[in-house]
Order: sequence, then C-alpha cells, then structure tokens
Amino acid sequence: MGLTYAPLQLTNLFTRQSVQVGALVDTGATFMCVPEEVALQLGFDISEVSQQVVTLADGHQRKVPKIAPVEIAFGNRSYVTEAVVLGNEPRLGVIPMEAMDLVVDPRQQTLMANPQHPNYPVASAK
Repeated sequence: MGLTYAPLQLTNLFTRQSVQVGALVDTGATFMCVPEEVALQLGFDISEVSQQVVTLADGHQRKVPKIAPVEIAFGNRSYVTEAVVLGNEPRLGVIPMEAMDLVVDPRQQTLMANPQHPNYPVASAK
C-alpha cells in the first residue's frame, strides 16, 4: 500500500481567492495543513494570523500560523475550516475528512464520499 492523494479546491472565503491542490490524505493529521506558498496564493498574510501549537510526528511541538476561513471542496462535498501553515505539501487531516463524510480506500489509494451517504455528508453526533 502506498500514499493516497486527493484533488482539493481551497478557497479563502474573505478574498474568494482559490487554488487547486493535490493533498496527501493523512489520517494521522488533525487539521488541513498547507505549505506557506499555498497560504500566500490564497491571499493570507501569515505574519498577521493567529497561531496554533501542533505536535509533530517526532513528538516535538511547534507554533505555526493558522489561516481561516478556508473552504475545502472535494467532489460534491465542502467544509469551511481553518488550516495550519506547515510542511511542504498540502495534507488533508481527519477533522475535515470526518466533516465531509469521506473515506479512504487504501487498496485503491483513493479518497471518496462515504458509500453509505453518496449524496450528502452525514456527521456522527455520538
């Protein structure tokens, strides 16, 4: 099994600037993560945004910029959230995946709408 990437449309809801990205589907990440280049393409000034402390895979903690509001669109699903500015490639974490009711098929290396809810996302409230 390998890595799963998904095409996403990211939009800054203040400026309506938008960018298409191929994001790594990262079930070990919590948030949407974007590199600085993508944050700038979306029109954010990362020196003027709030900060988020994150724990990296190696256990170290780091304070990183947090941009919002960002709309993430995938297929017939979208979600408005914040994204942390971190790393060298976009990564889709579990909060937006759960909110959009998306599932990963590791064998086919694809991200898709939950087959149990193909027409609209259903969120778990339990």
